[in-house]
Amino acid sequence: MQIPQKWARSRLWLAAGAIFFIAQGCLTAAAQQSPPSVRIDLEQAIQIAVVHNHALRAARTQIQQSQAEEITAAIRPNPVFTYDDLYVPIFTPSQLTTATLDQVTEFDLGVSYTIERGHKRQARVRAARDQTAVTRSQVSDTERGLTFNVAQQFIGILLAKSNLQFATQDLASYQQTVDLSSEQYKAGAISEGDLLKIKLQLLQFQMDVSQAQLNLVQAFASLRALVGYDALPAGYDVVGELAYEPLKLSQEDLQLKALQLRPDYVAAQQSVTAAQSQYSLAKANGKRDLTTTFDYTHVSALNAAGLTLSIELPFFDRNQGEIARTNYGIAQAQETKTATQEGVMTDVANAYQAFKTGDQVVQLYLSGYLKQAQDSRDISEYAYKRGAASLLDFLDAERSYRATQLAYRQALATYMLAIEQLREVVGTRKLQ
Repeated sequence: MQIPQKWARSRLWLAAGAIFFIAQGCLTAAAQQSPPSVRIDLEQAIQIAVVHNHALRAARTQIQQSQAEEITAAIRPNPVFTYDDLYVPIFTPSQLTTATLDQVTEFDLGVSYTIERGHKRQARVRAARDQTAVTRSQVSDTERGLTFNVAQQFIGILLAKSNLQFATQDLASYQQTVDLSSEQYKAGAISEGDLLKIKLQLLQFQMDVSQAQLNLVQAFASLRALVGYDALPAGYDVVGELAYEPLKLSQEDLQLKALQLRPDYVAAQQSVTAAQSQYSLAKANGKRDLTTTFDYTHVSALNAAGLTLSIELPFFDRNQGEIARTNYGIAQAQETKTATQEGVMTDVANAYQAFKTGDQVVQLYLSGYLKQAQDSRDISEYAYKRGAASLLDFLDAERSYRATQLAYRQALATYMLAIEQLREVVGTRKLQ
C-alpha cells in the first residue's frame, strides 16, 4: 500500500520536530551541568590569595615554628635518677646469702635536679616570644607584598580587557572603511594604490586584536597562579574596569600612617626588643646553675641519706663572648630600625609623587586631548570619504586616535597602580 505524499511529508516534519526538541533538551541539560563562570573583584582576589597562595602559607608556618620554640624555651630541666649496687659476690654464688647482701654489699639510690639561676627560663621564654612577634610581623609584610602583586596583576587584566575591547571596536570600524573604500574603487572614486594602502592598514588592526587577546590570556594566567592555581577555575573572569577616581591625600599624613602600620617597620621595632631579650638571656646564661642531689645509701647494714650540692665556679667562662655579641646585636637592630624608617619615608615620598604625576597625566587626557583625537579622526574620515582629504591624512589621524586611546588606557592603569603602590608603602588598603 502506497502512503500518500502529504502523510509522508507530515511524518518528516514530526520527526524533524522531535529531533529538534531532543536536541534542545540536550543543550539545556548541558548548559545546566556546566559550572557557572566565577567572577571576582579586586578585594575578592586579594582575599583568595591570602588564603590560598602557597608561598604565603609556607611563610605562615614560620609563626608556628616560632611558637613551638616558645614551648621549648619554657621547658624545665629533667631530674636525673641514679642507682648503683656494689660488692655483690656474683662470681662466688655460695656467698650470696641474706647476711652478705645486708652487711657486705652496698647500693645507692639518688635523684638529682639542676636549679637554673639568673632567671634563665624566664629570659628564654621572653626571648622566644619576642622573636615570635618579629616573625609574625615579617609574615604580615610578606602578605603586604602579595597584596600589591595581586592588585598589579588584576589591573593588568583590566588594561588587557580594555585594550581588547578598543582593538575589536576599532577593527570593526576600520573594516567599514575598507568596505566603503572597496565600493569607491569599483566606482572609480579612488585608485587601486589607495585601496591597497587601506587594506594593508587593516593588518595592523588585526594584529592589535591578536596581541590584545594574547595579553589578556597571559594576564588571567598570571593572576590565577598568584592567588592559587587550584583556587580559581580556568574560565574565571574579573569584575571592574579602568576608572579615574580622584583622591585628596597628604604626603605627611601618609608617612605618619606608614610609620604606624608598615609591618616591616613594626618588625624592625620589635627586633630591637628581641635583641634586648637576647642580651638579657646571655647575661642570665652567664650565671652558673646549681645541681642538687639526694642519695639514699645502704652499706654494712646501715641506712643513710645524703645531700650533695654542686656548682661550677665561674673563674674563666662567664659567657663573656655571647654577652658582648648580643650587646652589639642591640646596636645592629637599632641601626636597622632607623634604616627601615628612612626607607619607609622614602617609599611613601616616591609613591606619592608617582600618584600625583599619574593624576596629572590622566587629567591632561580628560581635559581635551581625548576629544581632540576623536574629533580629528572623525573629521578626517568624513572628509576622506567625500574626497576632501587625502588618504595619508586619514591614515595619520587614525593612527593618532588609536595611539591616544591606548596611551590613555595605559595612563589610567598607571594611575590605578600608583594608588595600589601607595596602599602598599603605607601598609593599609584604606588611605583616607
